[in-house]
Amino acid sequence: MSTSPLLSRRLVLGSALAAPLILRTGAARAQEPVDVELVLAVDVSRSVDEVEQELQFNGYAAAFRDPKLLEGIAGGPLGQIAVTMFTWSDWHIQEMMVPWMKIDGPAAGERFAAAVDAAPRRTWLYTSISGAMDYAANLFGRGYEGTRKVVDISGDGVNNSGRPVADARADALEKGIVLNGLAVLDRTPTPWAAGLPPLDDYYRTEVIGGPGAFLMVAEGFDAFETAVKRKIIREIASAPPPGPLVERAFA
Repeated sequence: MSTSPLLSRRLVLGSALAAPLILRTGAARAQEPVDVELVLAVDVSRSVDEVEQELQFNGYAAAFRDPKLLEGIAGGPLGQIAVTMFTWSDWHIQEMMVPWMKIDGPAAGERFAAAVDAAPRRTWLYTSISGAMDYAANLFGRGYEGTRKVVDISGDGVNNSGRPVADARADALEKGIVLNGLAVLDRTPTPWAAGLPPLDDYYRTEVIGGPGAFLMVAEGFDAFETAVKRKIIREIASAPPPGPLVERAFA
């Protein structure tokens, strides 16, 4: 049976109008629900030497092999989170170390830890916390949809590159992102730190923000692994209990 020209045009038009709806529905289905989307942002500026950088990477790898952390993930409403990790330094230098991964048990935790172990170790110059915030804020919604969106910023210095931290922080908070901090109090004196505010005070007042935001302070790089484990366990809690604004970890 032949189709009239008018009917043909209507069929084509109907198909064209329906296409965007189909594409949007497909895109929505691609976002897998998780309890938390967690971005790990790791400082690799010049104040972090090779030994200290290795302690940082080892700390993150050990955290995702830790049974307590994996139990915390399993205890969430969905029993799974999504995590990605990048390093940062100058305002224009951010390098993806581990792409988004779903963590839903020991095997997935080991895969993430192994990826951290295998990630390249590189050191750059300046410290752009604002650049790290901007980069992290654009990583969400890539395959996962979390009940909460959290950025975990670890570092051992104040912002000295890129736009003001206050501006980047405000933009991230406007997007509903929680900014937590992990300040590492480096016991090795550095000439460029003279006259700067205490790092823990700086992170508390200038960096962290959002509902339930908190600061973990590692008393030296040797305390980094302990600090990371405690911090991530608190971050992935499905209903984070009220806790101190500032916690401290010791080696």
